[in-house]
Amino acid sequence: MGTSAQAAAWFLPAVVPICLFVAWHDLRRMKILNKANLALLIAYAVLGLIALPFAEYLWRYLHLVVALVIGIVLNAGRILGAGDAKFIAAAAPFVALSDLGFVAILLAACLLIGLGLHRIAARTPLRSLAPDWKSWTERQRFPMGFPLGVTLILYLVLALRAG
Repeated sequence: MGTSAQAAAWFLPAVVPICLFVAWHDLRRMKILNKANLALLIAYAVLGLIALPFAEYLWRYLHLVVALVIGIVLNAGRILGAGDAKFIAAAAPFVALSDLGFVAILLAACLLIGLGLHRIAARTPLRSLAPDWKSWTERQRFPMGFPLGVTLILYLVLALRAG
């Protein structure tokens, strides 16, 4: 893994609650809040200074810029929501460039599993635990904050375990 176990250990305590909030709020309201994306970016800005060599820390900000540009294009094409694009950009610095292919596969798996679990839960008594979630009734959109958040958490957990 391109992200060291030490870096993952620094990042995880901040990333987990933010990603869980993003997943929950997106399931509930079909919206990823800007303050959650900003919190993720601040977590990287502060913890990245401690967790990464300085040159790598600075280099990973380019990941944010590239992800944001791609996200804007995908949003303009109505392929991706604006909140999803901003979350991906805020999460990008946590991911080493050498791990991009692995993270893409991890995201694909999380997306398929998340979609399946969400659709199954919507048709079972589990739905009664959160009857007001907007995502239950959406047919055209899916709350991507759920698989995106899980992907970032799993990536960092796997980096931690790899060390």
